[in-house]
Amino acid sequence: MAKKVAKKLRIRLVRSTIGRLQVQKDTVRALGLRKMHQTVEHADTPALRGMINRVAHLVTVDEV
Repeated sequence: MAKKVAKKLRIRLVRSTIGRLQVQKDTVRALGLRKMHQTVEHADTPALRGMINRVAHLVTVDEV
């Protein structure tokens, strides 16, 4: 049986990007996160999962 995949992901910035690599700062900005503890929702896609994987230590992710 196939695993149920969430249609949306709720992403929250919980760690600062100060002192991080520029590629990580750019990825956080591309996710739509600008301030600490800001939350955004995006459709669950492989590209988005790759972006989250790159900055997994800075964000929390919940399936909606």
